[in-house]
Amino acid sequence: MTSVWKTKVLPGLNKIFDKDGKKAAAAEFLKSFNKEEIDKEIEDKKTELEPKVVETIEASPPEIKGLIKDKKTSKIRKNSVAVTKFLDDLAKIDFPGAKLVSDAVAKSGTTPLSPAIVFILDKVAPFVPAPKEEPKVEPEVAAAAPAEETTTREVAVEEEKKEEAKPSAAPAEAAAPAEAAAPAEVVEEKKEEKPVEAAAPAAEEPEKK
Repeated sequence: MTSVWKTKVLPGLNKIFDKDGKKAAAAEFLKSFNKEEIDKEIEDKKTELEPKVVETIEASPPEIKGLIKDKKTSKIRKNSVAVTKFLDDLAKIDFPGAKLVSDAVAKSGTTPLSPAIVFILDKVAPFVPAPKEEPKVEPEVAAAAPAEETTTREVAVEEEKKEEAKPSAAPAEAAAPAEAAAPAEVVEEKKEEKPVEAAAPAAEEPEKK
């Protein structure tokens, strides 16, 4: 019974549902797809491939970058055009296995060849560059800057006050000697007045004789 199913029934069903033979071609390709050989070739050429693969990944659309992280068959089918182009780009840089899968996809489409596409994406994933981390500014350093500015302003204000106070102090110092000189003049005037008063009685004495 099993042999009849495989030899007669199954081939008939395949002809009905696969009139153009794409699924059959894809199945044959997957059988002959040597993953171990491709994996070994990738490891041998890793250093040579890395810069080329990184450049190809960075130039790819966001859909491909998302697929490399999350390799679901439904997403491969949904983004079949982007996947086909990405495989072509990998084939151009001689990424092992990419040319074989790209040619097979051109004949059978992406959906029946999802296992081979997922394998290639798995091998591309290690080449994805790590995201660049922006240097974090520590809060203490950031807060110190305004404090330094405030201190500089305060010093500048104090210097301005000192400069304004210097001119006002000069007239005050000049006024002090003038005030001190005033009493000396008064004393001299009093001394000059005393001899005049003493001379008056001496002039009156000869008249009495």
